[in-house]
Amino acid sequence: MSEPIHLIIQGEPVAQGRPRAGKINRGRLRGQTVLYDPEKSKDYKLYLKFVASQQAPEKPLEGPLQLVVHIYRSIPKSFSKKKTAAADAGQIRPTTKPDADNYLKGISDALNKIIWQDDSQIVSATVEKWYSQQPRIEVIVQTIGETA
Repeated sequence: MSEPIHLIIQGEPVAQGRPRAGKINRGRLRGQTVLYDPEKSKDYKLYLKFVASQQAPEKPLEGPLQLVVHIYRSIPKSFSKKKTAAADAGQIRPTTKPDADNYLKGISDALNKIIWQDDSQIVSATVEKWYSQQPRIEVIVQTIGETA
């Protein structure tokens, strides 16, 4: 196992949105259907890439990887003071959408070629959703074992 890389990405987490479909309007491929990321997902992935590149190793990790992701979402303004305190203490966890796996998908795509060569290297992943006064994503990644 290697030393873990610990990334902290400040700001409200954004989950990977469903791909959108559109048509190409010019050139040889006119009329072809293409799939693309929703604008919000695309922008957030660019932000993740930028922040990760500032904390990245000299070269992307190789081999099998273990990934731990903690998603810290803002505490809803509709929560009472008592419920806010419980959420901040980790006693209440977000069970609403977006799903944890949608956060993971966006993060794993965004960190390709920056933290690791390809997200297919991730052989173990844990994703947890929490509430916090400081919304952010924390990612811990480390190599495990040998490549098969």
